[in-house]
Amino acid sequence: MINTQPSGNLQRTYARISRNWGLYVLLLPAVVLLLCFTYKPMYGVIIAFKDFNPVAGIMGSPWAGFKYFEKYFHSYQFSVTIKNTLIISLYSFATFPIPILFALLVNQLRAGKFKRVFQTVTYMPHFISTVVVVGLMMMLLSPGNGLIGSIYRLFGAEAPNLMGSAGLFSSVYVWSDVWQHMGWDSIIYIAALSSVDPSLYEAATVDGAGRWHKVRYIDIPMLIPTAITLLILRVGGLLGVGFEKVYLMQNNLNISGSEVISTYVYKIGLISSQYSFSAAINLFNTVINFALLLLVNWVSRKYSEHSLW
Repeated sequence: MINTQPSGNLQRTYARISRNWGLYVLLLPAVVLLLCFTYKPMYGVIIAFKDFNPVAGIMGSPWAGFKYFEKYFHSYQFSVTIKNTLIISLYSFATFPIPILFALLVNQLRAGKFKRVFQTVTYMPHFISTVVVVGLMMMLLSPGNGLIGSIYRLFGAEAPNLMGSAGLFSSVYVWSDVWQHMGWDSIIYIAALSSVDPSLYEAATVDGAGRWHKVRYIDIPMLIPTAITLLILRVGGLLGVGFEKVYLMQNNLNISGSEVISTYVYKIGLISSQYSFSAAINLFNTVINFALLLLVNWVSRKYSEHSLW
């Protein structure tokens, strides 16, 4: 008996594409951009395994194997950059529930006009440029003529140099990030709460449930799937501490606590022109993040009903 199932599946696929051809046309530009700017540049990862020479080109440069990976693993900066990156990343994880709590708070507001104004005010810092935010931080936290310095002088005390302290760098970075993005990050949770059926609250009220019980038994379970998805994505970027803000906050006083993988890659690659070395470090960072994403997604799929795939 001849198996015609593959051809039947192919015909159904062609029929589905012809029926929805307009949607595929709309999808085409996004696919082209993804291929051009995401997948095509991955060809350049080869230089991590070569003694790259810009004159000879990627294929003309000699192979170096794992030379630059070993160089990074045995360098002094390996332990420094890994430690600082992990400290900032794990510290940021501690603030993960804050947008969730903020969304629950906003959901409890009943005055419509005040609620809209409150949300707008808390969203605004997200749209401030990182350069401007760091400039504001330097002005406010300056021990000389900043707000913190002025407050300390009122009490006759010497203000600490928060922007120049290696030990406090992670705290200044993380909490300024919370202030800037807390309102914006809560939007997705507020959207999830807006999909709750009002009849659930009405039934809970009839049963004598208070506001806390509604939050505990209705709102929080509704947010769990979204929170798990975002947590998995955040774990996938564990070693991906952003470059721009860290680099702008760096100075000679806090460099021992602020040198992370992304800033080290920038200095090695673009400033020192060690392209192969910087590509090897960045590839190592990407592989670790990808492995963590797969691991956390597998754990979530095994022990819960929620996962990315």
